[in-house]
Amino acid sequence: MAKLILTPTGEVVLKKRYLSRNRQGKISETPERLFRRVAHAIALADVLFDPQASVEETAQEFEEALTSLSFLPNTPCLMNAGKPLGQLAACFVIPIEDSLESIFEAVKDTALIHQSGGGTGFSFSRLRPKGDTVRSTHGVSSGPVSFMRVFDMATETIKQGGARRGANMGVLHVTHPDIEEFIKAKELPGQFRNFNLSVAVDDTFIKALKRGKDYPLIHPSTGSVVGRRSARKILEMMAECAWESGDPGILFIDAVNRSNPTPALGNIEATNPCGEQPLLPFESCTLGSINLTKIINGKGINYQRLRELVNLGVHFLDNVIEVNRYPLRQIEEMTKKTRKIGLGVMGFADMLILLGIPYASEKAVNLAEEIMSYINECAVEASTKLAEKRGNFPAFEQSIYSSKKVKKRRNATLTTIAPTGTISIIAGVSSGIEPVFAFRIKRHILDTAIKETHPIYERYHKKRRPIPKDIFQTAWDVPPEWHLKIQAAFQKYTENAVSKTVNFPATSTPEDVKKVYLMALDMNLKGVTIYRDKSRPEQTLAACSLKNEECW
Repeated sequence: MAKLILTPTGEVVLKKRYLSRNRQGKISETPERLFRRVAHAIALADVLFDPQASVEETAQEFEEALTSLSFLPNTPCLMNAGKPLGQLAACFVIPIEDSLESIFEAVKDTALIHQSGGGTGFSFSRLRPKGDTVRSTHGVSSGPVSFMRVFDMATETIKQGGARRGANMGVLHVTHPDIEEFIKAKELPGQFRNFNLSVAVDDTFIKALKRGKDYPLIHPSTGSVVGRRSARKILEMMAECAWESGDPGILFIDAVNRSNPTPALGNIEATNPCGEQPLLPFESCTLGSINLTKIINGKGINYQRLRELVNLGVHFLDNVIEVNRYPLRQIEEMTKKTRKIGLGVMGFADMLILLGIPYASEKAVNLAEEIMSYINECAVEASTKLAEKRGNFPAFEQSIYSSKKVKKRRNATLTTIAPTGTISIIAGVSSGIEPVFAFRIKRHILDTAIKETHPIYERYHKKRRPIPKDIFQTAWDVPPEWHLKIQAAFQKYTENAVSKTVNFPATSTPEDVKKVYLMALDMNLKGVTIYRDKSRPEQTLAACSLKNEECW
């Protein structure tokens, strides 16, 4: 078994958020035991399909991958596997219909999901606009933004699994009459602290934008046109507000549905909180990420090892669907119908540094395509082999695969690029496919502030080697167009979506943000999120760049 080697920050994160505690609140397990607990709990699913399966052998393979930090699942799985709660999925989408009963049923469902460690996404697009008449009471509707406050307040009062606050994604379609109120929802500091916001933009809006035309506002209940807006002015409003607060992002909803694997089950209207997992109503998904720094062989890529990790990851995540204890019956039914999983990566920027490749370069873009193409190809093969033993996902005949003459497929979707916030800290690598935020940072983890130096950067310093600044690029050194190019490279071979933030320095302008939005329109992305440094008072990372090493 590989020896577990953690960074000081990784140890703090595990102690603060993940390790089991006794009734007195004292830590009762070690990191090694945590990984053993998770590995064994997930391996148990094997006997459901083969009574003769060697659970211990599978558990050992899983434990080896976890302990070597080569593969890690999402946070709820690490927190809850092998425990009474047993809720292991990270991503949920809850439907909201235009009735008080539906809205508050969704609030209740959200509370249960947040309590179990999951994050939730909603489309508020079906709710009638502000000022509309409510026939049953002859009252007046307060609109979707006002009801979002109810969800926000409910989230504020519930601590996920006793370790972290809940997170939500609120989506509103660009044609909704209240779209401007939604775009400006975070104008006042402190509003909707528990929400990320995204405007669902369709092809009609994009065409109007390119032609400099107006587009229609449509009443969600009647389908009638109730007004028109300038597409360019709405985009400028989005850019201005995102520059100010980081929200809203843009969700290219028609692009999302063009890759919906089960259109017969309905349209996708929302995603999980970070936007990388589009889901149908009541679907959930579990995620896991491969540590790309663990597949470097000298100055090249060990593709055999990558294949092994993809096979293990697909096996692990499919098992999670079986052993998971779902917070709602509808979620269990829908999740098992499509069996969506999201295998992705972390440590991409660190891998580039180790290979001597600048993040903002064609070499990096080409390598991103090469690696993700290989991961998706291997994941499809692994899902096919699982289907031969365990059967296709139940909604297979209602999916795009049956019409494409695919015969075997265990999972409706396989690949996702998640932000890997805390699991990348545990692994001691850069998050997801993001560039290194900064090589010296001050990080806030719950009530603890930690000063941290990037390990590869630190090794260069200790050896008194000169720092190659073209290789050691921070998020602020990478021009916005290269952020998008890397995102597009991964999205090309990712079945779900890609969580990626385009970072802007504090000195950038709303016009800079608008330019990125316009670039993203033609890059086959499913969404785009921007963040301008210091635009939020509660920023969890303070950056220390190569140019300013004394900012501590």
